[in-house]
Amino acid sequence: MAETGLASPRLYIFDCGHLRVGDPGRFSLTMDEVSTLELSVPCYLIEHAEGSLLWDAGLSDALAGQDATAQSSGSVATVTTTLRAQLADLGYEPSDVTYIALSHLHYDHAGNANDFAASTWLVQRPEHEAAFSDDPAAYGFDPQYYGALETAETLILDGDHDVFGDGTVVIKSAPGHTPGHQVLFVDLAEYGPVVLSGDLYHFPENRSLKRVPTFNFDAEMTLEAMDRVEDFLIETGARLWIEHDIAENALLDKSPAYYE
Repeated sequence: MAETGLASPRLYIFDCGHLRVGDPGRFSLTMDEVSTLELSVPCYLIEHAEGSLLWDAGLSDALAGQDATAQSSGSVATVTTTLRAQLADLGYEPSDVTYIALSHLHYDHAGNANDFAASTWLVQRPEHEAAFSDDPAAYGFDPQYYGALETAETLILDGDHDVFGDGTVVIKSAPGHTPGHQVLFVDLAEYGPVVLSGDLYHFPENRSLKRVPTFNFDAEMTLEAMDRVEDFLIETGARLWIEHDIAENALLDKSPAYYE
């Protein structure tokens, strides 16, 4: 469990699965432009003196121990270690987590969201409306992964949100990939500030070439969000962690190690 009296946030990184992409064309990239078809699927726990926040819920724990599972997108998903087990190693049950915030509701970011129905859900209004619309599949959403959050205590966001009120953990609205896509700023006193990308970018080449996946909700909104986040990175000096960048992710320390 989180220590009380933390002077600054602590950030843990969990391994919440792995994806092998079938077609980089879906990401507006060619085979010659990408260095790999492998994507990491992390989740993050932020501990703060005022509580805890789970950012993204990965691929479903139900995939653990199974053969790789082909998705309708053509990607192949695998899970080696469950999110529940990694939380338990830190002394957490899902019900101990104060807040849950998902960058967006696609299956590889919301796979274990139902486990956190006892937490307060922080979600952008357009994402919430799409999630419980007549046709969530039109947005690439599947309520089997997040449906329990419909009755959870929920804080509907209309833009940026300072989670603990001191500027150290801030949700930044970045719509386009989905209607209410968001990224997370965490100001770490020793390591320095970071922004967790959600799916603002999938591959580093999406960033360097400024390419928008073909399946994004709105390409123009995505490009505007990219520009805003890049400006924010310059303003704050924060590093961008592209969540699905498997090469960068491999270099980061995983829980129970942490960044602070």
